[in-house]
Amino acid sequence: MTIRWRAALAATLIGFGASSVWAQETMESVRVERSELQETVRLDGVIEAVQKSTVSAQTSGTVVRLPFDVDDSVPAGALIVQLEDSEQQSRVAQAQAALDEARSGLQDARQQFARIEAVHERGLVSRQEYDQAKNSLDAAGARVERAEAALSQARQQLDYTRIKAPYGGIVTERHVELGESVSPGQPLLSGLSLEQLRIVVDLPQRYADLARTERKALVTLADGRVLETGEMTFYPYADPATHTFRLRMRLNEPDGSLFPGMLVKVSVPVASREALWIPAQSLIHRSELRGVFVLDDQQPRLRQIRTGVERNGRIEVLAGLDEGEQIVSNPRILVGSDRLTISEGETNRE
Repeated sequence: MTIRWRAALAATLIGFGASSVWAQETMESVRVERSELQETVRLDGVIEAVQKSTVSAQTSGTVVRLPFDVDDSVPAGALIVQLEDSEQQSRVAQAQAALDEARSGLQDARQQFARIEAVHERGLVSRQEYDQAKNSLDAAGARVERAEAALSQARQQLDYTRIKAPYGGIVTERHVELGESVSPGQPLLSGLSLEQLRIVVDLPQRYADLARTERKALVTLADGRVLETGEMTFYPYADPATHTFRLRMRLNEPDGSLFPGMLVKVSVPVASREALWIPAQSLIHRSELRGVFVLDDQQPRLRQIRTGVERNGRIEVLAGLDEGEQIVSNPRILVGSDRLTISEGETNRE
């Protein structure tokens, strides 16, 4: 054992603070196990809304009402913009009058055709007069259909003066002000819904194939909370500037604590290999030095090891231990105990 390691060990044992309670506990042991390690790459992901859109004008007019401002919450179907509608109201009235006139003409054409048809059967009028009456009836019917379509269009234009929210959400941007004249196609308001969220992350090209095959990802917040994700979608093309593939995941978040634009950590499996594991509580560490007590003929001896990643309460062992060796899983009880043995022959096995 190196002098540096022995000095660090002494400091570590002092730092533990020997306790008579620990000394009375039973020493427990565990075997060094070998199992698969799934290597992952951690990337920054961004939460975004599934539903986000900009509502545009579908008719011309002047803005007379804007009930909601930026950052306001809007229920589905609520009025968000109202345009001055006197022109549209006038067009509806004109279309209604035209329809009434067309229906009156149709009624007159029907009566005229009925009279012609009756005398035509007795041979009192020519075929030509009969055909003219029939054509007049058909033309009157076509004028009614055209008038009905014009009225429907005029009513639709009137409805366009009252713009309603297509879904519940938050107003993110307002493009017009009160009194401003708008024309068809002009943006009015932008918004998004908080009811459906998803995560997007850009995956480096070298990891894309395996990630697409495994279709697994772990999403965590800064506080360590793991988020539940749904269906994963891989974009079938790479970004020509960054050469990354975009991965999109549906997010299930019942408590509503997540919002678009937040950053999350996305861990994506990229490789797997065999590794040695020990319980995290069996590790003794001081600064950059790490060690465990190995049971040699049921006698605990301290051995320096080199560690890797930590997963689910276990630590990967890179060097210093072999599979199947017994180690003390509660090393603190050895502090101040006569069971502790530090052999001069125990060396660093890295």
